[in-house]
Amino acid sequence: MELREAMGRRRSIRFLRPHQPVEPEKIQAMLEAARRASHWGNVGGLRAIVVHRESAPQETLDALFAPIAGYQIRRAPVIIVWFFDADAVDEQSSRLQELLDVGALGVGENKQKDLDEKILPFFDRIREALKGPGMNDIDSGQGIAQATLMAYELGLGTCCLGTPDSEEIRSSLGLPDSCRVLMLQTVGYPAEHWEAGGQRPRQPFEDLFHMNEYGNPYPRSDEVIEELTEDGFFTRPGPLPYREAELEWLKEALDVPGSGLI
Repeated sequence: MELREAMGRRRSIRFLRPHQPVEPEKIQAMLEAARRASHWGNVGGLRAIVVHRESAPQETLDALFAPIAGYQIRRAPVIIVWFFDADAVDEQSSRLQELLDVGALGVGENKQKDLDEKILPFFDRIREALKGPGMNDIDSGQGIAQATLMAYELGLGTCCLGTPDSEEIRSSLGLPDSCRVLMLQTVGYPAEHWEAGGQRPRQPFEDLFHMNEYGNPYPRSDEVIEELTEDGFFTRPGPLPYREAELEWLKEALDVPGSGLI
């Protein structure tokens, strides 16, 4: 599938088929996509624990919790716990050397000397600061985004969920203190239509993006919009006419407890 169409059609799928397991090979493809994502300094601190509901011990399943829409976790055949391991930053010297060795870092005859005498000492001085949120979260997000696009390509649905209990989840899953839970991602075969009620509303383009200075909206070309529309990037805006009926059917079919958002 063309990337533009995949990006346009991919959206959070909150209702998954609980009875249909996900093939490990498809999960592996998601992880391969995440592994290939760019990360500053080639550190690659994004990690994951993949929990398959059909084979995971009950104590592992009990450790996963999200206060909002928790039914998604209770029904999903697969939950990926994405986390960042700060200890990966301690290996940055080796990772930068690997980049230099393959010609991806530096130019000229003095690049090895510059790495040894300038770059590595600089990063060593700020190593602890580099372990915190910031670039690590951004680059981890790129990896998760690539995994999500791979999932859609393979016919899977996903939804990313945050939780205030990340520290409890880290401890319950036995992750070292150096690890920080980023989010939970449910994965499975969609029980709802891929449109999931239609394209979600988004803030106006001109309010989000600026050119040269703040307050000067980046120009938006109608020709680009038309081209993206033809490629399937933009889809039907929600709500679609049948959405409420679909939600009611999903509630009964999947035995979603209660009502509302929880």
